[in-house]
Amino acid sequence: MEISAKITKSLRKEDVERNWWIVDAAGKTVGRLATEVAILLRGKHKPDFTPHVDNGDFVIVLNAEQVQLEGKRAEMKVYFQHSGYPGGARYRTFNELIKKHPELIIERAVWGMIPKNRLGRKVVKKLKVYRGNTHPHEAQQPKNYEFVYQ
Repeated sequence: MEISAKITKSLRKEDVERNWWIVDAAGKTVGRLATEVAILLRGKHKPDFTPHVDNGDFVIVLNAEQVQLEGKRAEMKVYFQHSGYPGGARYRTFNELIKKHPELIIERAVWGMIPKNRLGRKVVKKLKVYRGNTHPHEAQQPKNYEFVYQ
């Protein structure tokens, strides 16, 4: 009787193939959108996923100003920021932020789903969020991403 050893292959950073994806945020819920984007950035959708290697893809999110929240959450959601100085706390609601800086909403939601370490800081740099329907990454020939859960 012969026993075959099952070998787990780890991906090296030199062997990573990166794709570019376009995600349309129009009419999507923030959390569900951020989940899908985080999976693409981290590389968990690939069969050769390796936890300690950045093998994720680049993600372009368009129409950031058209993202939504469910129910009364748009009035209740508050974003907190502190300058580090006494009295430097700043609170902004979702409705304020969606008018001035809609990119921040998606960036913060995705960052909450990425590991908080050196690898996570490297992974989150592959996220590009834009208002409107245009982006400057046509040279990379990005493909449209179809949502799994929506």
